[in-house]
Amino acid sequence: MARLNLAQAVNLALRQEMGRDERLVVLGEDVGKSGGVFRVTDGLQEEFGAERVVDTPLSEVGIIGTSIGLAVNGMRPVAEIQFSGFLYSAYDQITTHAARIRTRSRGGLTCPMVIRCPYGGGVRALELHCESLETILAHTPGIKVVIPSRPYDAKGLLISAIRDPDPVVFLEPTRVYRAIKEEVPEEEYTIPLGSANIINKGTDLTVISWGAMMKYTREALDKTDYSVEIIDLRTINPLDTKTIVDSVKRTGRCLIVHEAPRTCGFGAEIIAQINEKAFLNLEAPVERVTGFDVPFPLYKLENYYLPDERRILKGVEKVMKF
Repeated sequence: MARLNLAQAVNLALRQEMGRDERLVVLGEDVGKSGGVFRVTDGLQEEFGAERVVDTPLSEVGIIGTSIGLAVNGMRPVAEIQFSGFLYSAYDQITTHAARIRTRSRGGLTCPMVIRCPYGGGVRALELHCESLETILAHTPGIKVVIPSRPYDAKGLLISAIRDPDPVVFLEPTRVYRAIKEEVPEEEYTIPLGSANIINKGTDLTVISWGAMMKYTREALDKTDYSVEIIDLRTINPLDTKTIVDSVKRTGRCLIVHEAPRTCGFGAEIIAQINEKAFLNLEAPVERVTGFDVPFPLYKLENYYLPDERRILKGVEKVMKF
């Protein structure tokens, strides 16, 4: 079994699905000859040709609009947006067309497309290259939002996303594209969308995170002696509420870690779900460690913005000593 990083695992999933289904096309800026800005699509145009791995003009609106048309007419487009911050200009296409086609056609049409975006900070990139849009996207009915944190999950989740009959935004944490290697099976496998993963069983505290913050949260929690149950959400929408609530009912305490801004961040929705379904089981208020309510800073300040070991452990102590 090969040890792959997250970028290689996504490439393998795309290659296998393109070989399995001739309807699958990849399109985006520089995805063909250059293999994508992070080389995730490297080698695909050489193997499958320029008609199935298409270098598009620099137009996110055009990429998403074209993908919607392809999907509605029976193809399986996988669109790459180079950075999630570039998705804003195509948001109208996503929310007013892709997300609504099933409802608008009363179930007569679906829009089976995947939008892949590198997302998140920590790579010393420029403005609009480090956005965390998961809450905005999850707030749009009709859109599924998937965020893998490790190579094994990335392959299984992406195959599920490609085979899903509805539009899926697949956010790939830029910070861990090449920071983690693990064994990824060559054979095809799927991981159901909407299924969280309990990475570590524990009895004192539930800690929930996703994407790049999962790696750094786990590293911080290695420094504590508490028995911590760690949940990787993997899918933001649909949310695996049952796994969250069952865990909080067992531990009575919860900490959420995400790098998106705090106000209206997805941690707020998780807290609301816990309050509705497990309030009487809580031994302490649910705590959040998040990014700040400012535009993502340029590289000299990004380490102050992103949750780090000190802030995560401080959050743990605040919940445990309430």
